[in-house]
Amino acid sequence: MSPSPLIGRGELLDVLVRAVDASGTTSTFVVMTGPTGIGASSILRELERTVGTEGHRTVVRRTGAVPWETQVPFGLVTQLVPAIDFSGSDPVDWGNRIADALPRDGGTVLLIDDAHDSDPDSLRALSSAVRHHRAAGLAVVCIRKVLPDGNIEAHRVLDRAADLSLAVPALTVSAIAELAALQGIILSPSSSAHLTRHTGGRPRHALALLDEVPRDTWKSVRPDLPAPAFVEADVRSTLELCTHEARRLVRAVAVLDSGRPLTTVCEVADIDDPWPAVDLAEQLGLVVVRRSSAATILEAPDRTVRAAVLATMSRVERAHVHRAAAAAEADPADQLAHLVEASPLPDPLVSDRLDALAASRAGKGEWATAARLYLLSSRSTEEPQAREDRLVRAVDALIGAGDMRTASDYIAEIESLRETPTRNAVLGYLAILRGRPNEAEARLTRAWQMVRTRHDPEVAAVICHRQVLHNLARCDGANLVLWADRAVELVGADHATAVEAQSIRGLGLAGTGRVAEALDSYRDLWGHASTGAVGQRVQMGAGWLHFATDHIDLARSELEAAAPTDFLGGSTRISLWAHGWLARTYFVTGEWDAALRLVGAGSDLADRSGAALIVPLLQWTATQIHALRGDWEAAAASAHRGESGARDYAIMRVPTALGRAAIAEARADYAGVIRALAPLTEQWAHADVSEPGFWAWPDVYANALIVEGRLDEADKFLIPHEAKVRERGHRSGHARLACARGRLHGAIGDLDSARASFEDALASLAPLPLTYDRARVNYAYGQNLRRAGKRRDADAVVSAAREGYLALGATTYVRRCDRELKAGGVHAVLKNRAHDALTSQEDAVSSLVATGMTNREVAAELFLSVKTVQFHLTRVYAKMGIRSRAELAAARSTDEASST
Repeated sequence: MSPSPLIGRGELLDVLVRAVDASGTTSTFVVMTGPTGIGASSILRELERTVGTEGHRTVVRRTGAVPWETQVPFGLVTQLVPAIDFSGSDPVDWGNRIADALPRDGGTVLLIDDAHDSDPDSLRALSSAVRHHRAAGLAVVCIRKVLPDGNIEAHRVLDRAADLSLAVPALTVSAIAELAALQGIILSPSSSAHLTRHTGGRPRHALALLDEVPRDTWKSVRPDLPAPAFVEADVRSTLELCTHEARRLVRAVAVLDSGRPLTTVCEVADIDDPWPAVDLAEQLGLVVVRRSSAATILEAPDRTVRAAVLATMSRVERAHVHRAAAAAEADPADQLAHLVEASPLPDPLVSDRLDALAASRAGKGEWATAARLYLLSSRSTEEPQAREDRLVRAVDALIGAGDMRTASDYIAEIESLRETPTRNAVLGYLAILRGRPNEAEARLTRAWQMVRTRHDPEVAAVICHRQVLHNLARCDGANLVLWADRAVELVGADHATAVEAQSIRGLGLAGTGRVAEALDSYRDLWGHASTGAVGQRVQMGAGWLHFATDHIDLARSELEAAAPTDFLGGSTRISLWAHGWLARTYFVTGEWDAALRLVGAGSDLADRSGAALIVPLLQWTATQIHALRGDWEAAAASAHRGESGARDYAIMRVPTALGRAAIAEARADYAGVIRALAPLTEQWAHADVSEPGFWAWPDVYANALIVEGRLDEADKFLIPHEAKVRERGHRSGHARLACARGRLHGAIGDLDSARASFEDALASLAPLPLTYDRARVNYAYGQNLRRAGKRRDADAVVSAAREGYLALGATTYVRRCDRELKAGGVHAVLKNRAHDALTSQEDAVSSLVATGMTNREVAAELFLSVKTVQFHLTRVYAKMGIRSRAELAAARSTDEASST
């Protein structure tokens, strides 16, 4: 199938085409829903073009409903299937008549645009045709807008009729950038993100602005974007229908920007009895009303509607409403922001107040709010040096909040400013989050050389904190702890910068083996920051550590609390780390669908924010799940996303290597596993990267060495890792290495020692909710038992592994377990078997060879020696009377075809 020309819609179109193709055997009713401007009609047109080509459905008919025909019975269906008598009141009979009128020599696809405006009888008739004539090859595909658009009864029928319901998603930041490029406009990452937020990812709105706005606008950082002309025209005409009070209310909501309590809106709009105005504005689609536990909240339906409302106001009117908003707002940050917007000229007093408040919010870890205040302060400051200093601090706060895209747009301006320790620290900070360790090292070293620690302890502490992050990304726990302790020495343990450094310090302690001290450090930190934005950082760090130390349930609760981005001024950066480690938590506990959803959400967040550093960690989990489920295309795509961009930091290199190894292991390519993980055996990875719990790779590498027959190497490799696990008392790490040791014992023929190692591994896992690891140990255990000739014991253990893998959806290993059970032959029928019939082992070998595997690959898959595979293959050739692998593949194919 050729890729869809619709940007960002290829996957959705593929789903629709598959649904329509499936209707060749089973009729289907598909409903696709999306808001105005989301591009659903374009998708329907592309579907019409695609299914109308050779090889797809032969009869395609398309129409659209219109609101003035909503009350015309059968007005829509008669456009699609004309000359039918729809008399009577039985929908089943209507459906029968439609089915009788369909072509007999092929399927039929009926495409309906704006189905929310359809007459309900047409939809009922089409639904009955599908429901009662599943073999008729009829596919009905409807697109509709969301309520309150359309006829409520039409919506109800569509809800009941749908066999498949699809939501048209908003375009991503990258898709919007691609859309702009097709218009000849190259957007910066932050401009793409800004346009995506402003338009809600709706292609119609984005295309309109790309066409209407002067091209120089896109060179600015977060420009004030207008509404598309069609939205502004609609809003202007709709405002004409408002009463004077409703218009004031709508304008107050637009000036207040984000959702605000009704009491605040009424104070700004100067309205005593709001309900008539609220009801009218809501009915006209100019405001959205939400109810929280404490208040009624009013907000604009979206950013383009808000921009259109503001465009209807003069500058004098907007300034007047901003001053009223400044008086009504409770938060000093909002008060000052409105004062800046109300004043046409810089106000030094307001600027200084903004700067002081920004520093206070930054001290609480509320970086998003601090960034906004610093930018406003810089904009309203006349004195050049102060203006530059506030801009630098604004960019620092943007990075702290995780908005690397916007921060990156200021790089050229920041680099043009005079060199200061703060400037260099900010540029180093940004380099860390963009995954550029060499640049970060140079910037931070220069900042430390320039700072005067006695005169500027707070600036020095900030540099220390950036070094903490730098060494976290380098997986250098010793230096991480060193810089965190320096920050505390400079400003004291209660200072916000020191608390942030300490929220990561525990990870450095654990990375150097001081696990008990690390756990104690997080318990102590809760006294400094248990809630709010700084609390988010502490929860993330504690959750990461608790995951690494097998406190899985505690890790889950902490990471789930740290993952949302709705903390007061909280950080996208911290949220992304939480997404990454929470996805790993879900992986090891077997909640793979939840893990994939989390990776998807985290990837979208990383895409919007530009945080390249954390992408490999997210994609590692997705890659491993897809590989274990046998979805090789998805696994390769995830691995590619994880590998894209800079990979110089250890915290990027390690999950990238683990993702490649996961694909190779799932394919039984153990030489590929060794190649992927070989970098982790180098000197740089001997400390933190090899610490038990953080990165589960030593057992995977050792297992690959064993399967490849490199037994002495495997033994030498395992010894120091086993010693470290014993010293740390790490349960899951011990279990994984005991499993690898059991493999090694089995490979040299020491069955008793192998049994002891595997049983030790299972006993260590017993109190832990590590579903995947348990299945993995049982599978290896069963293979060893079968190889040693203990077929009945092997059958029981492999069956347990199969149940575990089946529950996870790990189809790759379910199939392997099936081959193991077949090769074991416990349930094979031996009585009266012909002398030339294949044994279970021979059947397993021949089936794999027939797929194109080499003898070495078959040996790895079945945990046999290459000589044993060759022995079985020779016997297979003799029994089947064949002489080549090609003949074997043909014979197996014929046998399988005849058996079906």
